[in-house]
Amino acid sequence: MRVDFHSHTNQSDGSLDPQELANFMAERGVEAFAISDHDSLAAYESGFEPAPGTRVITGIEINTTWRENEVHVLGYGVSLGESPLRELIANNQRERRTRAEMMVDRLRRAGYSITFDDVLREAGPAKPIGRPHVAKALVRGGMTSGIESAFRDLLRRGKPGYVPQFYATPQGAIEAVAASGGIPVLAHPGRLRDRALIEALVPLGLRGLEVFYPLHDARDVAEFAAIARRHGLVMTAGADFHDIRYHTGGVGIDVDETAIRPFLDLVLH
Repeated sequence: MRVDFHSHTNQSDGSLDPQELANFMAERGVEAFAISDHDSLAAYESGFEPAPGTRVITGIEINTTWRENEVHVLGYGVSLGESPLRELIANNQRERRTRAEMMVDRLRRAGYSITFDDVLREAGPAKPIGRPHVAKALVRGGMTSGIESAFRDLLRRGKPGYVPQFYATPQGAIEAVAASGGIPVLAHPGRLRDRALIEALVPLGLRGLEVFYPLHDARDVAEFAAIARRHGLVMTAGADFHDIRYHTGGVGIDVDETAIRPFLDLVLH
């Protein structure tokens, strides 16, 4: 079964608008998908139309920090109405803007001619401002050769434009997703600096793991599937697509339907 429950549009840091992404899912034969923009549900308010027969799940990716780890919590089946999640999103968007402003300030003091207006132009319609928008502004201004070099040389820990995140905690994100009728899932656990955090999040209400992910090798998949089975967590799959220039694999992941059936049973009614 080809699915994709982790993708991004230009309402956060992706390059396609919601309809273009929905069309891309159809072109790749994706049977069920979610748009999971960072700290935004705006894609679902845009009026995009999935291809006939394609199932869509409401989703979001919430950026959090905990124990010096970037911990991303995916929320599926969340309400689009007023809910505790809306307050968390608004707070994260404010923190994101402040962080981006601080990045620009530090880069300027280091001799780079970037401005915050440059960053806003790269963000376009997106309200959640992030490091990718700063990176794109640096590339467009000729201050670095590409997105990867921007992150590697200027925006990561220890580099002149680095600013730590001060977003919600994963506990707060899990609680907000659950209170909004959704299923909280830990995104790309293989990217955690400390995988012990997975076990620590389970008693806080975590209900799923993104087991199937492009950067997870066979050993990772086996490890995370075992953790999911041990704790009764559902398993999900996502390509984390942003832009075909940097995510050449496109959208969609082929998985055994039996592995993700418990998740589908929760979110598809």
